[in-house]
Amino acid sequence: MHLLRTQPGGFVSDDNIADLGQTPAELVILCSGDSSLALLAEAAQQLPEDYPSLRLANPMQVQNHASVDLYVDEVLRHAKVILISLHGGIAYWRYGVERLVELAERGVQVILVPGDDRPDPELSDLSTVNAEERDRLWQFLRQGGLGNALDFFRCLASRWLARDYVWEEPQTLPRTAIYHPNKTTAALGDWQAEWLPENPVAAVLFYRSHLQAANTAFIDVFCQRLQAAGLNPLPIAVASLKEPGCLTVVEDWLDEVEAGVILNTTGFAQSSPEAPHLRPFRRNIPVIQAICAQDNEPGWRDSEQGLGPRDLAMHIALPELDGRIISRPISFKDLAWRSERSQSDVVCYRAQPERMDFVAELARRWIDLARVPNGEKRIALILANYPTRDGRIGNGVGLDTPAAALNILRALQAEGYPITAELPNSGTELIQQLLGGVSNDLDTIDLRPCQQSLAMDAYLTMFNALPEANRAAVVARWGAPQNDPMCRDGRMMIAGLRFGLTFVGIQPARGYQVDPSAVYHDPDLVPPHAYLAFYFWLRNTYGAHGVIHVGKHGNLEWLPGKGVGLSENCWPDALLGPLPNIYPFIVNDPGEGAQAKRRTQAVIIDHLMPPLTRAETYGPLRNLELLADEYYEAQLLDPRRARELQRDILQLVRETQIDRELQLDAGLDSDADAAIWLPRLDTYLCDLKESQIRDGLHIFGESPSGRLRIDTLLALLRIPRGDGKGAQSSLLRALAKAFELGFDPLDCALADPWTGPRPTELQAQSDEVWRTAGDTRERLELFASNLISQTLQIPCRSEPARDSGVSFDTDLPDRPPSRAGSLLQGPRWAEVSAIIDHLREVVAPRLDACGPAEMRGLLDALSGRFVPAGPSGAPSRGRLDVLPTGRNFYSVDVRNLPTTTAWRIGFQSATLILERHLQDHGDHLRQLGLSVWGTATMRTGGDDIAQAMALMGVRPVWATGSQRVDDFEILPLSLLDRPRVDVTLRVSGFFRDAFANLIRLFDAAVQAVAALDEPDDLNPLAAKVRAEREALLQSGLDEDTARRQAGWRIFGAKPGAYGAGVQGAIDGRLWQSREDLAEVYLNWGAYAYGGSDEGTSAREQFVQRLSQVQAVLQNQDNREHDLLDSNDYYQFQGGMLAAVETLRGEAAASYHGDHSQPDLPKIRTLKEELNRVIRSRAANPKWIDGVKRHGYKGAFEMAATVDNLFAFDATTQLIDDHQYALLADAYLLDPATREFVREHNPHALRDMTERMLEAQQRGMWREPGAYKEALENLLLDIEEDM
Repeated sequence: MHLLRTQPGGFVSDDNIADLGQTPAELVILCSGDSSLALLAEAAQQLPEDYPSLRLANPMQVQNHASVDLYVDEVLRHAKVILISLHGGIAYWRYGVERLVELAERGVQVILVPGDDRPDPELSDLSTVNAEERDRLWQFLRQGGLGNALDFFRCLASRWLARDYVWEEPQTLPRTAIYHPNKTTAALGDWQAEWLPENPVAAVLFYRSHLQAANTAFIDVFCQRLQAAGLNPLPIAVASLKEPGCLTVVEDWLDEVEAGVILNTTGFAQSSPEAPHLRPFRRNIPVIQAICAQDNEPGWRDSEQGLGPRDLAMHIALPELDGRIISRPISFKDLAWRSERSQSDVVCYRAQPERMDFVAELARRWIDLARVPNGEKRIALILANYPTRDGRIGNGVGLDTPAAALNILRALQAEGYPITAELPNSGTELIQQLLGGVSNDLDTIDLRPCQQSLAMDAYLTMFNALPEANRAAVVARWGAPQNDPMCRDGRMMIAGLRFGLTFVGIQPARGYQVDPSAVYHDPDLVPPHAYLAFYFWLRNTYGAHGVIHVGKHGNLEWLPGKGVGLSENCWPDALLGPLPNIYPFIVNDPGEGAQAKRRTQAVIIDHLMPPLTRAETYGPLRNLELLADEYYEAQLLDPRRARELQRDILQLVRETQIDRELQLDAGLDSDADAAIWLPRLDTYLCDLKESQIRDGLHIFGESPSGRLRIDTLLALLRIPRGDGKGAQSSLLRALAKAFELGFDPLDCALADPWTGPRPTELQAQSDEVWRTAGDTRERLELFASNLISQTLQIPCRSEPARDSGVSFDTDLPDRPPSRAGSLLQGPRWAEVSAIIDHLREVVAPRLDACGPAEMRGLLDALSGRFVPAGPSGAPSRGRLDVLPTGRNFYSVDVRNLPTTTAWRIGFQSATLILERHLQDHGDHLRQLGLSVWGTATMRTGGDDIAQAMALMGVRPVWATGSQRVDDFEILPLSLLDRPRVDVTLRVSGFFRDAFANLIRLFDAAVQAVAALDEPDDLNPLAAKVRAEREALLQSGLDEDTARRQAGWRIFGAKPGAYGAGVQGAIDGRLWQSREDLAEVYLNWGAYAYGGSDEGTSAREQFVQRLSQVQAVLQNQDNREHDLLDSNDYYQFQGGMLAAVETLRGEAAASYHGDHSQPDLPKIRTLKEELNRVIRSRAANPKWIDGVKRHGYKGAFEMAATVDNLFAFDATTQLIDDHQYALLADAYLLDPATREFVREHNPHALRDMTERMLEAQQRGMWREPGAYKEALENLLLDIEEDM
């Protein structure tokens, strides 16, 4: 540890000792609010000469144990009276409070009060003075003002320090005041006299404590910058927006002046996650969070991360709960003057004028959206495009992006926006029109016309307005703009087209397609000239009033730069600038949405996940199921026939290669071993049938209807929600109880013979044989579906066909009538009744409200109105509170992670993986590699980190009376009864940005476990750290560095960079062998994070860690997507497995944690999970028919599935030949499906065919047989057509 003198607003990092440099005094006052300290220092100037010696300090500057001990030793233990005013409760300074209690026991008067207006008995009751005296002192500080501060000092000295001063009781001061720099007490008229009548009003809210401490210079500058931007400022000082009295006064003023925007600089939120308040202000205008940073400016400038964890919580994550738009830091802490009397540095807030201009311009543009008539507004819709191929335009997870864009255009047209041209008839037609011009595809770029472009001199003028460092970086990397592939005849081409004055554009490529070598060594690649030109054109030439990035997600918010609190040098800031950014985004992905909110000031309009359904059965799976039913029947009646059937079944199992998926022995005998393999087959078939898959895609602005609505409602009611009781319980479990079936349909051995009751109502659901627990589960599913449709009395009708030109039947099938209505009256049916009432009154209306609410939210944002906040999460994982969609979602309070629920799931899941590994390998798991994503952490409250802690044998400790995690405890080996596991984390870039607190918590736990004196075989982590530290010392490193490096267990992308890099290599075909993919993964992830590391380059240590890993794990927390839906799974888990096996030179275990049902986590091998996804979704005609309703985007989804399957094979070698064949048959060789793809997205047809042939050429599809010729011929036909 190093001894560091503290600096204003610069909090010392946790592993250094802070020295405040103070000498002892009789009175010590600790305040966690700098403005209170400034006021007290000001008052201390005016105290009489004979006043007792006093010290002022901010406890947040002495954070870790060693720093607290030093301050206790040098100052606190000599004091007679210590008063502490602490924000956030004991949890924020727990060790310090413990030391104060010890001093109190030795006779020091210790007084503890909250740092805000809310009582905190847990803190205050530790005081050594009575409640009346304590609360008086609290009120002096809460009311503020110089008079109260002087009386506070006089009262303290008179009561406990043997002085006799005259003092008054605390004086109540106004809680809310209008501030004017030239008036001691200001009124509204003082500002109105200065305002320009044509300019709109921007209200600026700031803490009253700044006014009391005369710390208002930064507000003065902010008001000047707002005036320069054409706004009339109205600064209002408030005690707290949580006080109803304050809020009422503010709201009346806002209405009186007809404010157009609120710029809020106060921290925290008006609402809480437990009690969200969707519209915190009465006035329907945007609220922008202007950040008053706790850090100093040089620290922020130097930091790759940007703002620290406290600012992230106070000024970003919590304000998101109120639906505020996250902007930029407008001020930093700095030294105002030195108070010699109190030996403290008085801190003020120093304005950052350049960032203030950004925020002022953003505010003005939001007001423009409200003031400019719709007929004059220029709105740009932007479609993401990666991989950068023409078959993959409109990347939007779970969203029919082209149809969404078209729905938005139609809605804009209806609202009078300037859309004069005739709109396309379908999403497919929209894309076909876009592809009539240039795109990101370099092969066709010279063959197509361009609808809009930017003249080179105009481009250079805009380019030269960038900060010098940014210009230099682009020129160094890409040379002159004339060399860019998007430069034609001296102009920069812009991909997209205009419908009247409304633009639909294709987001430009990041540049990896121009310089493929960058994939290997350039995770923070600067964007090329074409990328710059696109956003320059949008902002300056086209003059967009607002942009809509359609669907999760584009690449703008992932460009290099600070994680949060961006500067003018950060690429998202330099390119998008202060433009209103409206972002339709899937509701179950809070993490990546938060990235867009925090780095590109986005207002999210969250949308529904795709409709959900049961996979059911089809083709050979159906035939096997019928044969198995026949076999079990014959066993009783005709043993000879049964033996024949057994042979038929085994033959079909071998023909369909299901024997490989079940890992059956080649030498298996159909007769002798049937007892082993038939139940396994049965379980597999039932499991596939009951898998939840997506049925088509969501269309923005539309709620699911017909069968899709019923199936989705059933998916929402299938597992427990909320507290899991009464109306919140699982519909299937409630039905099983009502029918007295005596089993848990969500947790049963599906292949077990059914010996329970067979109620006639369930018999009537199906003509199939009722043989197993799986058959019972299926009947419950059918009954539940029937019950839902009867309850809602759905008229049977077809859903309108989308882009396919074919009508798809999403009608409800004719189901046998059920006596549901009369059944529900019985006493056993009370729970089912409660669920059905809740369905009718709450769940169905919320689902039905989603479509209209999404479009309303979008149109409100475009009209400069407030978009209400709402929670985020996966609806089918019990989060019905996220419906209806159409809101600006928020995420979690990062201080509460991992939550107690996440710990329960994580602990259960850890136990399961340990059991599975022991069962598979005959020995305990000791070294594990785990991928941890920020998005999943936000959705689950930290399952993954909890699981990693449980594996190490460490438990989080939550603060009493709050849900905050403030420590951890080590579980003894005697309790674990197994070795601790040495866990290496590869965290995502967003996790690094959002969860610095969890990185510190996990790192501290690692160091604590590494320091234990336990046998090597029971604590492999400590053994490895000891051995490696020794080796590092031998190599010449100093003790401190050796200890740090040996203890690194958290790795991630380079600061400012995101992702794992593998996708670029695979899409660009830039690899020869699996070793190359391992190399990319290692290059992109080899940066160490921890208590004292923020992305230290650590290639050697990352290699060493992974070379020792025995198993690789990744968890999936919901079933609204799967492994073959997203490139992230193969990049992170596939990349890690490729690296581990390459480094080890032998196979490692790979596991998939299924946390989709929180009360029942499951562990499968990665191979088993891939098998399930391919059979239940990828090759399933039900899924294929679902995506066929979506034309171009449906074909895109098929192509993405093929790409992800191929990439999983490239990285993990876990895909079998027959699995390629299954998808080739389903997508390319089935005439109807091939025709559908050819018609709607011929580029996807070529991409899929080329990918399948590439798998053969690379020897991944080892023995393609006749498929080789069939696919080669298909490719020739496609190339002729194109």
